[in-house]
Amino acid sequence: MEKLSHLVENAFMIAWEYLEATGELGEAEGAAGDLLDIIHTMIRTGERRRILIANVAIDAYRRKRLRGEGHGRPDKAGAA
Repeated sequence: MEKLSHLVENAFMIAWEYLEATGELGEAEGAAGDLLDIIHTMIRTGERRRILIANVAIDAYRRKRLRGEGHGRPDKAGAA
């Protein structure tokens, strides 16, 4: 079984790299905090599948930005 620190790191990097590649990543420090909060919450509930954790973190981050609650405003592509 993967160590929790590696699980956090791997899920974070998957989510970060995807959001960066798609241009959806907001301000770096705030985005990192948002993603880590989501990832830690999932791990505390017992989730250990890194791809699922990363995908949920990506989706939650996107929704948070669209609602204007995240650290980074939606870009023109993400605006309604």
